[in-house]
Amino acid sequence: MSDVSECPGYRVGITFNLKRKKNDEYDDEQAEYDSISTIEAIGRAINGAGCEVVFLEADAELPWKLQKLRPDIVFNIAEGKGGRGREAQVPSILNLYSIPFTGSDETTLCIALDKSLAKRIVRSSGIKTPAFFVWKDDDTVIPSNLHYPVIVKPNAEGSSKGLVGVSVANSRSELIGLLREKRNRYRQPLLVEEYIQGREFTVGILGNGSSMRVFRPMEIIVSPEGNPDSSRIYSFQVKNNFQKYVKYKCPAEIGSEIEEKLIKTSAKIYELLECLDFARIDYILSEDNEVYFIEINPLPGLAPGYSDYPMLAEFNGMGYNELVLEILNCGLKRHGMQAV
Repeated sequence: MSDVSECPGYRVGITFNLKRKKNDEYDDEQAEYDSISTIEAIGRAINGAGCEVVFLEADAELPWKLQKLRPDIVFNIAEGKGGRGREAQVPSILNLYSIPFTGSDETTLCIALDKSLAKRIVRSSGIKTPAFFVWKDDDTVIPSNLHYPVIVKPNAEGSSKGLVGVSVANSRSELIGLLREKRNRYRQPLLVEEYIQGREFTVGILGNGSSMRVFRPMEIIVSPEGNPDSSRIYSFQVKNNFQKYVKYKCPAEIGSEIEEKLIKTSAKIYELLECLDFARIDYILSEDNEVYFIEINPLPGLAPGYSDYPMLAEFNGMGYNELVLEILNCGLKRHGMQAV
């Protein structure tokens, strides 16, 4: 990082969706949105590098604000509003106005948020993922060869949204009940996936091309006491009480061969889906040591002291402010701009 006095002094916009708790909604309704403390933490890191920061909430007035303030680059963490393509909303607007931004573009974000679509693409390259199907309504045929237990979650959500209450079905009758319950709550297609018994890992990636860095895998160990179905799922309830129900291990206690496979697989998926600047990928390591891709998040949370991605970076020797600036610099370099 350059001396602050030598920095270009960019005007950096931060696009975001802010959590605003409402009394009439489900606890996880705004699970993907950010708190003001997260937005301010990102702002402080960028401001500390000699840049001007402007906060740009991703609401209906965003196009007007962008045209008025004209940031040199945007640090995008906006999740968008409505539909499986919502994460593409802000990147599409930024591209429309030819404003550089950090992170993956609208196409990658759309594909990754649709879990089943991302799984089909990843599976086509020879990477294992648990057997799955998408349940749209009562006319959807439940495969007769489905192996139980299965996990049920909304097909286009992140931050464990939809993993609330019971999420695992041990039989066809339990599955039918769970499907109807979650459909009534989330009003979207549901992903039904065979529940692989094993260990959960997450891998963070930072950078592009030859400068891409894959962090060492972190194991997420969940106590079954945190979930009403006694599963070890990294659910919404568990995340909200992670100090009580979760242990994080990084570097993970796995052999060098499995670690290398997780790292190489992550780099392959990152490039396959054309991710940019940063992302996080989740896996299950089965009891017979098979690696299964679960999902990818090319717009991972950056809440300090809470989100997995900055936690991964810290375990790998990179502090929060440094991480934010590295993400910003990845975007600047891609657009031919001087790093800060």
